Amino acid sequence: MHFPPINEQMDVIRRGTSEIIPEEELVRKLEKSLESASPLNIKLGCDPSRPDLHLGHSVVLRKMRQFQDLGHKAILIVGDFTGMIGDPTGKNKTRPSLTLDDTRANGQSYFEQASKILDIDHVDIRYNSDWLAPMTFEDVIKLAARYTVARMLERDEFEKRYRNQEPISIHEFLYPLAQAMDSVAIRSDVELGGTDQKFNLLVGREIQREYGQVPQVILTMPLLEGTDGVEKMSKSLDNYVAFNDTAEDMYGKTLSIPDPLILPWFRLVTDTPDERVAEIASAMERGENPRDFKRELARTIVAAYYDAPHSLKAEEHFDRVIKNKMAPEDIDVFELAKDSDTLLLDVLLEAGLVQSKGEGRRLMQQSAVSIGDDRITDPLFPVPAGECIVKVGKRRFVRIVRI
Repeated sequence: MHFPPINEQMDVIRRGTSEIIPEEELVRKLEKSLESASPLNIKLGCDPSRPDLHLGHSVVLRKMRQFQDLGHKAILIVGDFTGMIGDPTGKNKTRPSLTLDDTRANGQSYFEQASKILDIDHVDIRYNSDWLAPMTFEDVIKLAARYTVARMLERDEFEKRYRNQEPISIHEFLYPLAQAMDSVAIRSDVELGGTDQKFNLLVGREIQREYGQVPQVILTMPLLEGTDGVEKMSKSLDNYVAFNDTAEDMYGKTLSIPDPLILPWFRLVTDTPDERVAEIASAMERGENPRDFKRELARTIVAAYYDAPHSLKAEEHFDRVIKNKMAPEDIDVFELAKDSDTLLLDVLLEAGLVQSKGEGRRLMQQSAVSIGDDRITDPLFPVPAGECIVKVGKRRFVRIVRI
């Protein structure tokens, strides 16, 4: 196995990273790896509670891909067993648990989407039910004895809930211990995670030490701010760019981000060289229009998940539909009988422009549905006679044709 020199590896690993704990241990691990010509085990836990991935997830996945490109072994842990507990990270109350079937199905979806970034042919997929499910109650008690309640309450979420006299279930204390056992099971050398996972990752170091293993090095990545520029990217906050978004939506959503996010997004979700990012930073400081660099960012992101032709087509679509307020050239057609008195809301649902009638009614109330220059706010509005083009939001269209 051939590995780049240590300094070159560290340059790649440090890029965009929040913390390496401790960095000197990582250097020693890399030196040993180089001497023995054996790869490090790089661990990333997959949260199977939400199967839909977005650019926020890409930050840590891209770091794992960098480790792969350096010659190391990527191990993706699907938390099918821990998903039944529910990770309290970032929550001020207990997260609902899932069934094993739910976590398995979501884990498979995660794996399929992650293949857009990882070299999936060289990823070791492991399910932590393989080693956690066989543990006896005696095993769990012995594991719990290796960590204290005082240390658990150092975790921000637990400390806040305890102070506010909000309930904390005992099983929540078991989550970081179970995640730590994942590191023991695969003899993790490096574990990746967002900055919000730092506590869990540190527990992994301690439990590995308790089991006589060399502790893993922790590598945390920044949490990507969403398109609103305020909160962490999240589907529940509707400030996300999904892996499975269309090229047009991916481009348009990226252009909607506030200007201060341009440089962080270039650094965290693209392979743009540092030199180019520095040029962009200098240009914006000189007063050049951030819009031009935002368009470059949008093209770069779309090309990464699709290809360069798709990125150019998405830009043309944006200029035509959003910038110049023209209908797109290739609009889906929805056929309707000439004498039909179908409600427009029903057509929106059947045509796939909304996910539910509730969403359709909400968009109508927000004046986000229009036919020509007319805003349609009445959910009982019937489809007009003849042919018409319906617009929902900024990017969704359908042509209704009477037959």
